[in-house]
Amino acid sequence: MSRLDFTSHRLFTPAPLAPGAMIELTRDQANYLVNVLRLGQGARLLVFNGSDGEWRATLANPGKKAVQLRIETQVRPQEGLPDLDYLFAPLKHARLDYMAQKAVEMGARRLRPVLTRRSQASRINLERMRANVVEAAEQCGLLALAEVVEQEKLETATANWPVDRLLIFCDEAADIAGPIEGLREAGAGFSKFAVLIGPEGGFDDNERVYLSRITPSIRISLGPRVLRADTAAVAALTLVQAVLGDWRV
Repeated sequence: MSRLDFTSHRLFTPAPLAPGAMIELTRDQANYLVNVLRLGQGARLLVFNGSDGEWRATLANPGKKAVQLRIETQVRPQEGLPDLDYLFAPLKHARLDYMAQKAVEMGARRLRPVLTRRSQASRINLERMRANVVEAAEQCGLLALAEVVEQEKLETATANWPVDRLLIFCDEAADIAGPIEGLREAGAGFSKFAVLIGPEGGFDDNERVYLSRITPSIRISLGPRVLRADTAAVAALTLVQAVLGDWRV
C-alpha cells in the first residue's frame, strides 16, 4: 500500500479524475467543507472515486452556489481489495451501520446481506449501507469501495457455489479447537474467500446441515465465548485476513 496522508481531508466523488478537471460538489459535500470545516478558496484536500486513484484537489468558488474542486495531481495509484465476500444476516440500524463500516475497514470487497431463519430484520436500507461504505473509505484511506449486493435468502445466495471460492461460515456450535490451523489447511490454494456470519440467535439445525454440504467450505468457531453478530464480524474478518488474506503480504 502506498503511503497514506491522514492530515488532509478526504472526499469521495463518482466523477472521473484527471489533471485540470473541475468537479462540482453535492450540496451536502459543499455544506460540510464550507460551513462545517470552514474551508476557503484554495483549500487543499484529497479526492478519490474508487477507480482512478487518489488526487490532490483545491476548493474553488466556496462562496458561490456551485462549489467546485479543481483536480491537480495524482498522489496514489488505484489499489484494489482482496477477493473477499462478507455475507451476513441483517441487523437493526446502528449495529448494522457499525458492522458495515468495520467490514469495509477490514478489507471486504463485497457486502452481501442474507436472510436466515432467525434474522432480526427482514429489510435493509442499501443506500444507507452504501453511505457507510463511503464514509469508512474516506476515513480510513481506502481507494476502492466495497460493493453492496442486493439482499437474498441464504439458500439463494449460496446456491451453485463457485468451486474457486472458499466459504467460511462461523458457528458458535462448531468445535473451538484450532480455527487458525483449520483455516490455513482449508484455504491452501484459494485466492477467493467468503465469510458468513449468522444472526444473533445463530443458525438453526437445518441451516447447519445445508451449509455443511456446500463445497468448498469450512465451519469454524470464533472462540469459547458467544459474540454479538457485529463483534463476530470483526473477529472473523481479522482471522481470515491474518491467515489467508492480504495481512500476510
